Amino acid sequence: MTDANVAIRNAVKPHLARLEAGDVVLVAVSGGADSLALASAILTESKVCAITTIAVTIDHQLQSGSGAQAEKVEKQLKEMGYGKVIVKKVVVTTESGLEAGARDARYQALSACAAQEKATKVFLGHTRDDQAETVLLGLARGSGTRSLSGMSLENGIYLRPLLQITREETVAACRELEIEPWNDPHNGNTEFSRVRVRNEVLPVMEEKLGPGIAAALARSASILRDDADALDEIAQSEISASDLANLECDHLASLARAIRSRVLRAALYAAGAPTGSITADHLAAVEALVTSWHGQGVVSLPGGVKVERISGRLSLLAQP
Repeated sequence: MTDANVAIRNAVKPHLARLEAGDVVLVAVSGGADSLALASAILTESKVCAITTIAVTIDHQLQSGSGAQAEKVEKQLKEMGYGKVIVKKVVVTTESGLEAGARDARYQALSACAAQEKATKVFLGHTRDDQAETVLLGLARGSGTRSLSGMSLENGIYLRPLLQITREETVAACRELEIEPWNDPHNGNTEFSRVRVRNEVLPVMEEKLGPGIAAALARSASILRDDADALDEIAQSEISASDLANLECDHLASLARAIRSRVLRAALYAAGAPTGSITADHLAAVEALVTSWHGQGVVSLPGGVKVERISGRLSLLAQP
């Protein structure tokens, strides 16, 4: 067995060991090297723990022949030893962009499959390279600490055990297992910002700054995640003790900005702003009502949310 396969199996072992015998888990498999290597490792190691594994492949129906590709993945997984493979077709909407639409549709389908199969966990094949790309994309957007902390190892039922494994290792593992991975044509489409980061930005950084950039970015993400968790915990204690529809400005001004911005963001969403709709500019306008007050008027936000400073307090209302 190659070092790559050993590393991948060692990466999934501790997560399977936390489960109970008889549990059902899902493995999301696109057909790329990352997910196929993960599927093989999960199948092998789950037998030791008496855990039932089911593979799921999502047909996004975004390319001609996507159905045939899904059937090919299903065949590969059954040859690997999977007794049950779910092929799920989804319809991708593009209002929030093709990448975001595909991601939303994929996770909705995976969650539905998990509920249907009573699965305790869904394993995903994101690697250290994916994590580095996520951090760079967050930097390009001017994101905050939470976004720069990248993908979490565990989020609800979702587990990403390969965040310390490189793409080079998953390719090597598939080569040894004699599995032919699929190269998604979208991975070469430079209209996608993630593709440009993967194929153009990171290679230039490695060339100009030296090797180890991806590992360094992933390490930064881990450090930032710890910081973001600590700040969220402090902010949550403020949020729990506050009337989010009627906040005292003097008290808000006394908070550290990192805590205050979290409280304000929570208040805006509690008032009815759609999830994910509040930008840094929106937040800055509300922040100014607290820390740069000079009699400015009502701040109008997504979802019909209106924020106004009245008698030293922030009043938040949703007005259709």
